[in-house]
Amino acid sequence: MSETKPTFTGYEKFIIALLATLQFTVVLDFMVLSPLGYILLDKLSITTSQFGLVVSAYAFSAGASGLLTAGFADKFDRKKLLLFFYVGFLIGTLFCGIAPTYHFLLAARVFTGIFGGVIGSISFAIITDLFAINVRGRVMGFVQMAFASSQVLGIPIGLYLANKFSWHAPFLMIVGLGLIVGVLIVTQMKPINAHLQIERKGNAFQHLAKTLARPDYLQGFAATALLATGGFMLMPFGTAFGVHNLGIAEASLPTLYMVTGISMLVFSPMIGKLSDKTGKYKVFLMGSTVTCIMTLIYCNLNVTPLWIIIGLNVLLFIGITGRMISASALMTAVPDPADRGAYMGINSSIQQIAGGLASLLAGFIVSETSTGFIENYPLLGDVVVFAVIVTALLMYRIHKYVAAKIAAVAPANAPNPAV
Repeated sequence: MSETKPTFTGYEKFIIALLATLQFTVVLDFMVLSPLGYILLDKLSITTSQFGLVVSAYAFSAGASGLLTAGFADKFDRKKLLLFFYVGFLIGTLFCGIAPTYHFLLAARVFTGIFGGVIGSISFAIITDLFAINVRGRVMGFVQMAFASSQVLGIPIGLYLANKFSWHAPFLMIVGLGLIVGVLIVTQMKPINAHLQIERKGNAFQHLAKTLARPDYLQGFAATALLATGGFMLMPFGTAFGVHNLGIAEASLPTLYMVTGISMLVFSPMIGKLSDKTGKYKVFLMGSTVTCIMTLIYCNLNVTPLWIIIGLNVLLFIGITGRMISASALMTAVPDPADRGAYMGINSSIQQIAGGLASLLAGFIVSETSTGFIENYPLLGDVVVFAVIVTALLMYRIHKYVAAKIAAVAPANAPNPAV
């Protein structure tokens, strides 16, 4: 008897689209800041180190918030929890959109990170609650399209609004879109509270400590920390490296962003389906291999024609996206139902903090000459490749753990989903 292909109900499709749009607003809020850097340096009369602090402030406050709220994450209806933090995120983004000074903007980024940093973990907990492991790959594939969409639509539109009106405009655009998402959460999303029926012992802090102390979970946290390292190390200096080392004209940057983003819109759902069909760890290994090869090539380039850079960049992001989607889907199967909110919250927190530390470490590795040339970028690529290899070893342990866990609870005559 052949296995039937999983299909989504109308409500499930709505949830996937809603979470993807929600993630789009959160990701865009974070990503749009880097392209606005050259405007902020001029308009606010700040130094590059001050701008770096604005970027990292979000990551560190998001990480701290994730740890503080993780113990409470499984004690509330996930819909109410999502709405609470999303409203806080929109208020913080509004503050960014009206910030008159550098210090006001810095405080607004901290406030936004406190709320925005938790949203991803709540979304992943919702996906885990509503979707079986054998379809989570394709769900993650669609939700992760938020990253590609932010490059295709968000960043170019944000830069256009910033140049047409002011640097505040992109943040106000995000608030406007976020209000629509918030209304849909209130009116259309059903309560997600089945986890509340599970009996728990101890208070929120005991729950947090217990989740942090479980050896099975610790390896997942370690893998997440290293998983965040690669992108956060390359991203802060990617534009400067492209312009000053590879010879990309500033006017060509939107083209690079857009082509890469469109490619990810195409490949993300395909990668999600492939991870469900052939196995999430296999796809993770393939993505890691492509990432290592393309990182070594890309970071050692000199002045290169734009079309070659675009092709290499697309391949690099296919590898990175393959790792993100498959790893995210695999990680959702690690925690027990009673610990999902706490585990996802801690996981998100670790990802944010590790990303902030990776950005700081990258700043110590590379340096900028008087002409803007980025030195030691090949060394940065070597560090990223090392982190990718170690992460693959850790993910193998998680893969074996999840496979054994699924096999232990599956009926004897039921085929195990590909993990």
